Amino acid sequence: MTRINIIGKQFDEERALYHLQNADVTDCVFAGPADGESVLKESEDVGLRNCRFSLRYPLWHVKGFTMTESSMDDKTRAAIWYAENGSITDSMLSGIKAVRECAHIRLERCQVDSQEFGWKSRDIILSDTDIVSEYLFMDSRDVKLRSVKMKGKYSFQYIENLEIEDCELDTKDAFWHSRNVTVKDSIIKGEYLGWFSENLTLTGCKIIGTQPLCYCKNLTLINCTMEDTDLAFEYSDVEADVKGHILSVKNPRSGRIIADSVGEIIRSDAVMECTGEVIFRSGVQRFSEAEKCSA
Repeated sequence: MTRINIIGKQFDEERALYHLQNADVTDCVFAGPADGESVLKESEDVGLRNCRFSLRYPLWHVKGFTMTESSMDDKTRAAIWYAENGSITDSMLSGIKAVRECAHIRLERCQVDSQEFGWKSRDIILSDTDIVSEYLFMDSRDVKLRSVKMKGKYSFQYIENLEIEDCELDTKDAFWHSRNVTVKDSIIKGEYLGWFSENLTLTGCKIIGTQPLCYCKNLTLINCTMEDTDLAFEYSDVEADVKGHILSVKNPRSGRIIADSVGEIIRSDAVMECTGEVIFRSGVQRFSEAEKCSA
């Protein structure tokens, strides 16, 4: 089959390249007075290079696509939905709800500013990418982040099977109700980190912010540090090894928290039996079997 080449064109009409197949689109602009939607809807095996998008819903139901050195501005609303097997490199995505209900999508060396990015998707990989997103990866699964700088608020809620490595996360209520999350060698700054999570493991991480890691099941911290972290671990089942100081620990439900020092250990007003231990590396121990926390 001969491959189609479209070079240096401008399209603004509705469904301009609808169901385009086996094609390369280079140096094209998708914008104009017709303000048409869904320019590449239902396309398959399409390569996009150095293209500029400024129309809504350009890549819906697309199967097999690459996009490189391209941009989608803030008018490119809901740009990539129900798409499969896509690769996006060296590009900028700026429209709200950029990726939703997609599968097998890779982003590398991209700049993303999309308020609701990656919802209800699976097998998504971000690497060497900067992203701003208020609600990132809501209710998604099988997601990987490598060398990502992220800024947002309510990130990774209800996510399942998430791997994060060498990232900087400036967030708020991250990982709420998440399952099977591992974070390695990363900085996590925010408030109320990880509440109601299950099987959350943090290794070699720096954790910054108030009231982290409460109501967790099977929470593990390995070789982590904590900064400005007060009222930590309330009602959590936790095994934690923390280097340095924790401002305060409150009513851990079960397990052990090992740290160099803790400013305050609070074991009052519990609404359930709390048997979690706090152990200082110097050997001084609190919440021992003889001194359990209870309501």
